[in-house]
Amino acid sequence: MKTDVGFLSLVLTILMGAAGGVAVGLQGPLASVMSQKVGPIESSFFIHLGGGILSTLLLLVGFQSGNLGMWRSVPWYALAAGVLGVVVIVSVSYTIPRVGIAAAVTLLVAAQLSTGVLLDQFGWLGNVVRPLDPPRFAGLGLLFTGTWLLVR
Repeated sequence: MKTDVGFLSLVLTILMGAAGGVAVGLQGPLASVMSQKVGPIESSFFIHLGGGILSTLLLLVGFQSGNLGMWRSVPWYALAAGVLGVVVIVSVSYTIPRVGIAAAVTLLVAAQLSTGVLLDQFGWLGNVVRPLDPPRFAGLGLLFTGTWLLVR
C-alpha cells in the first residue's frame, strides 16, 4: 500500500501543533498552582529546570533533530527566546489566579497574534512581509473584541 508522504507530513504537523496547544493550555494552570505555593519567579526556575533536564535527556538518548554545534552561529538576539520563556511563565502564573484560565490564555494568544501581525507587517526577525490589509485588520478587531469580552 502506497502512502502519501505529503498527507502524513500534514497529519504529523497538525498533531504536533495540537500537542503544543494542549501543552500551553496546561502549562499556565500548572505554573499558577506552583506559583501560588513558591512564587512566580521561583516557579519559573523549577519549570525551566525541568525543561532543561528533559531537553538534556532527549539530546543524550539521540533525539537530535538539528545541529547543536551551530548554536554559535545563531544571532545573539535569538538567544532571548529563553528569557522570553521566563516572561511567559511569570505572566501566566500572575494572571491566571486573577482572571481565570480562559481569560489568561486569551490575553496570551491575543498578544501573541498581535505581535505576529507586527512581525509580518514589517518583516522583522527575517520573516516574509505580509502587509496588514483590511481583512487582517478586521480580524485584529474581532480578536480584541473577543479578548475584552472574555477578560472583563
